[in-house]
Amino acid sequence: MYRTIPALTFALFETAIGPCAIAWGPAGIVGVQLPEADASQTLLRMQQRFSGAAHAQPPEAVQQAIDGIAAMLRGEAHDLKALVLDMSGVPTFHQRVYAVTRDISPGKTLTYGEVAARLGEPGASRAVGQALGRNPFAPVVPCHRVLAAGDKPGGFSASGGVRTKLRLLLIEGAMRGTPGLFD
Repeated sequence: MYRTIPALTFALFETAIGPCAIAWGPAGIVGVQLPEADASQTLLRMQQRFSGAAHAQPPEAVQQAIDGIAAMLRGEAHDLKALVLDMSGVPTFHQRVYAVTRDISPGKTLTYGEVAARLGEPGASRAVGQALGRNPFAPVVPCHRVLAAGDKPGGFSASGGVRTKLRLLLIEGAMRGTPGLFD
């Protein structure tokens, strides 16, 4: 028996840090893309991630998500927790990691180990990092707010890597007051 997969759509949108994109389907947002080198590269990345998705004008709920993401990337404290994410293709452990990560307020950070402890799995910091490295919803799932031990930046899979992560943390004013983060 074959399952019909509903068509996905996506839109590009401008932000203070460059052209981002968002993809959605009937069950909610299926992906967000932080900027690549330019709009054409962001578009290409979306076409790779969501093969066959059509470029479209966002409906009102998605436009509200776009407005919230753009506000956050301008440095405005904006809560994105109410956005509906379609996690139907996301592994259960990753969903749990993303739920904890979504609870980190703008301007605050946790370490991979702290996220693992909140999951009740204190030895899973490496698995937390791997889940965040595959986060399809950044910055709605604000993986940039999760640091390595000693407040070191750790990794970041978006274009620009750790430099982009640090830029997002600076925009939010997330300075924990300990050495390491911006060394």
